[in-house]
Amino acid sequence: MTYPTHTEQKVSTLQRLRTLTPTRDCTFAESLQVAERQATKLGSLVAELDPTSDGIDLRHIKALPRIRVVFESLPVSGMSHWNGYEWIVAISGRDSLARQRFTLLHEFKHIIDHGHTTRLYRGDRKRSASEQAEAAADYFAGCALIPRRNLKSAWGRGMQRAADLAAHFGVSEHAVRVRLSQTGLDRISDQPAERCARPVRTPRGQRQQFQILPNRYQRVAS
Repeated sequence: MTYPTHTEQKVSTLQRLRTLTPTRDCTFAESLQVAERQATKLGSLVAELDPTSDGIDLRHIKALPRIRVVFESLPVSGMSHWNGYEWIVAISGRDSLARQRFTLLHEFKHIIDHGHTTRLYRGDRKRSASEQAEAAADYFAGCALIPRRNLKSAWGRGMQRAADLAAHFGVSEHAVRVRLSQTGLDRISDQPAERCARPVRTPRGQRQQFQILPNRYQRVAS
């Protein structure tokens, strides 16, 4: 059995991600689901090619064939275009590394979507088709850099401050807050519920009654 070379694996990365795009028209909710599946797939492909990596980094996208990343002085965070031979992704050289990583993944999503945008983004009452495409690119970048499973794992281990999570994933605190909202973790209260009820003396023949007691062992916020 012959195994694909490292170059052949890289060549197929973009194709593998594009195969996750449905061949029919999608609602925006479905397009976001596609974006998350693509982000998860990209993470697994990166892990296969670079087992020692801790998440997706700039070098992983820069190493893909026919994608050239340049850092320039731009009025925006980034932009991308096809020059007839390769994709050029221009990133603002003045932005922080965390912002550059997010921008590169955002632009990479636009590259993945090339040729499929009319099926993925059709516009609705809330957003135009182009606004949906931008929102989906942001969502893809967030899912790629802060995977749902990894975020929930870190949260479950007690890492629940935005600053700590941002440092852990190498992203901005804003990106963390957005992902916490998207995953519903920002709605989980760390306050314990009231204690179990204590039975109350009830006359014979009546249904047993209980008294709700306040929790005397609530954790004091640090």
